[in-house]
Amino acid sequence: MAREAAGRPPEETLLLWKREQAQLKARVVDRDTEAWQRDPAFSGLQRVGGVDVSFVKGDSVNACASLVVLSYPELEVVYEDCRMVSLTAPYVSGFLAFREAPFLVDAVRRLQEREPHLMPQVLLVDGNGVLHHRGFGVACHLGVLTDLPCVGVAKKLLQVDGLENNALHKEKIRLLRAGGDTFPLMGGSGTVLGMADIRSQDYIRRTLGVPRAPTPGQERSRKAQNPRGVCPKGGSEEATGEGRPPEGHSTQEPWDKGTGGAKLDATKTGCPTSAVRQ
Repeated sequence: MAREAAGRPPEETLLLWKREQAQLKARVVDRDTEAWQRDPAFSGLQRVGGVDVSFVKGDSVNACASLVVLSYPELEVVYEDCRMVSLTAPYVSGFLAFREAPFLVDAVRRLQEREPHLMPQVLLVDGNGVLHHRGFGVACHLGVLTDLPCVGVAKKLLQVDGLENNALHKEKIRLLRAGGDTFPLMGGSGTVLGMADIRSQDYIRRTLGVPRAPTPGQERSRKAQNPRGVCPKGGSEEATGEGRPPEGHSTQEPWDKGTGGAKLDATKTGCPTSAVRQ
């Protein structure tokens, strides 16, 4: 049965969360610390991980927390951990980590205990990093707690520090033509908070109602990766939502994934190329 998460926490809790964010933010390493990070070809990079919390349709409590590790550059799955979890903290814009990060940290720790030789050298996180109301999104949070380089990958632009999803921003996205094309997301403070990449253009196409059907190869690949559309090793309920806030929350507010295209925002402790959900 679908369940709803608790309502907005009291202001005292939000103040404690802000204080914890500030303390952890002081431990962020915002420079390249690994040799492969400084190599344009990423020479030495062998394992890339990705994490996400996907919600059961119509349910803001039951979700699937996933960690997948791929070999690089082959991009073959070498490890996966997907578990059904019950989220107790409510969704609050700017505090996504307090709702989802504990389950993702647990997944990374299980990997460390079971098969440490498969630990990823970088972790892609469904959400923002430094592109955040207080400069410390879920990707930063996870990077500090796991001591892994984390790259936040958000589908939409979080409008902070003067960044706007306006006509100029959308035109820049439309000008992205080839794989690897990017442009910096520079805030009003002059700080580059992330990069918009070619996938942003695909997002704009979809949101403008000009969908492109997947090729037969893409469709076969999609079915092969998840033939039943369920959380592997989890329950039988369909996992959907791609980590977005539960139904009932407006996506018009500047929530943890931002507004207008796939954004990359480098964050950690030891993050790779500037790239970042809150």
